[in-house]
Amino acid sequence: MELSISLLLIGAFLPLWAALYWVLPYLTAYRHLKNIPGPFVAKFSNIWLALGARQGQKFAWVDYAHRKYGKVVRVGYNHVSIATPEGLATVYAHGNGFLKDHFYEAFVSGVPGVFNVRDRREHTRKRKIIAHAFSPAAVQDFEPHMAANLRRWVGQLDKIASHPTESGFAKMNMMPWCTFLAFDIIGDLAFGAPFGMVERGRDECPAEVAGKGITYVSGAETLNRRGEVSSTLGLLLPIRPYAKLLPDPFFHKGLQSVQNLHGIAVVAVEKRLDATEKGTLGEKQRHDILGMLCRAKDWDGKPMPQDELISEALTQLIAGSDTVSNTACAVIYWILDGERRNPGKIISRLQAELDAAIPADADIAEHFQVKNLRFLRQCIDEGMRLHSTSAIGLPRIVTDKLGVSYQDQHFPQGTVLSVPSFTIHHDAEVWGDDVEVFNPDRWLNLTPRQKIGFNPFSYGPRACVGQNVAHMELALIIATAFHRYDFILYQHKLMSSEGFSKKPDECWVGIKRRQQDGQKI
Repeated sequence: MELSISLLLIGAFLPLWAALYWVLPYLTAYRHLKNIPGPFVAKFSNIWLALGARQGQKFAWVDYAHRKYGKVVRVGYNHVSIATPEGLATVYAHGNGFLKDHFYEAFVSGVPGVFNVRDRREHTRKRKIIAHAFSPAAVQDFEPHMAANLRRWVGQLDKIASHPTESGFAKMNMMPWCTFLAFDIIGDLAFGAPFGMVERGRDECPAEVAGKGITYVSGAETLNRRGEVSSTLGLLLPIRPYAKLLPDPFFHKGLQSVQNLHGIAVVAVEKRLDATEKGTLGEKQRHDILGMLCRAKDWDGKPMPQDELISEALTQLIAGSDTVSNTACAVIYWILDGERRNPGKIISRLQAELDAAIPADADIAEHFQVKNLRFLRQCIDEGMRLHSTSAIGLPRIVTDKLGVSYQDQHFPQGTVLSVPSFTIHHDAEVWGDDVEVFNPDRWLNLTPRQKIGFNPFSYGPRACVGQNVAHMELALIIATAFHRYDFILYQHKLMSSEGFSKKPDECWVGIKRRQQDGQKI
């Protein structure tokens, strides 16, 4: 009897609770957004957007909403997505004073890093310390570390290419090998030594795991799960403290990955600091990111404490491995897809440019040889546009007491705004009717809207601080790959899933060493 009464009370209370929690704010606090179109559920909560994140397809869900409802769409109870190049200046420009949304709190492990810190003054302090490590002059000092890992990479690709099928090409999935290379390079730059993924041909990194001590975990898989769960919980922050209790294993495994990823950074930083203290690095002053962070001082002349070093090194690991690996793989795919659709129009032109700049007997490209190659840069930019590794709209909170206006819509203080890069990069009104086609020559005559709308590294004061490193890595990887090898493409579509960044699921290609004057390059 008592149980029946309790169930009746719960049944009566739940609709009331739902009305108070979701409907009342819709009718009161957020009524200024009621005329903005969007999915019905999104008018009351972030659940619609969180479901897209849970499926690894938030970028696609938002893109669908814009195609259905227009350029300005309500994607959450207090969140509006603006899918125009002009929206970038409104939401991300210098001087607007917007804050990163609370969404970023779900990405913090340890202390906040430059990526997820929300306080503007603290971000300015961190960026001042970090920025000098990514200046063009500093980046040039990173090339020897990149080159050593790139040579190990081509050594492994040579072995794969030496076992061809009847077609003359060896079959391989390029995605994991791009991941191994990007992880090893950023490990070398951010922690002082590569993780050894290329050499082992496996996705594994040493990490400090609670209850297990130092053990090996899957670096890329850990990073992917961390991105997926953090992107989902960032939209559902009230349930974050209880997420590990949810029956969906997605949350438990994802939260464990957050801990494992932090553990990777802990082990790598402690190993580097220990080697520095003991003088066993073999160099008086190693030119890499962690070395610069260790030597840097803040406004008060104080060095970074170790917990902050770990967070910043972790930021570099995430940004430097995930974005470069995803983008490199996607650029290779789109170059090959462009060649498949226009035989003789893409690869022969790219290889002619590379052959004129890189000696035939060179095993890898050097940056001075390729940094100014025009067609190479066009191919990379077009691949970044089509894939859009940073695909989601990065949410910002309007902080001005007077609010902000976009076209005829006014957004008061507290509104969350974002601009989805994937949707802008695939907008036919901006890029033309061939928007879904790999056309590197579109970069020869960009319109003003195209220049504004190309947004692979975000925009404004919170734009990616490491984009100089990313451009350098991508130029070296793509140039080396297409100078040394011939490829054919085995798959008809590049499928992707999204955590914080968008990652190709796989990229199956055929590979063989190139021939020049009867000799292998």
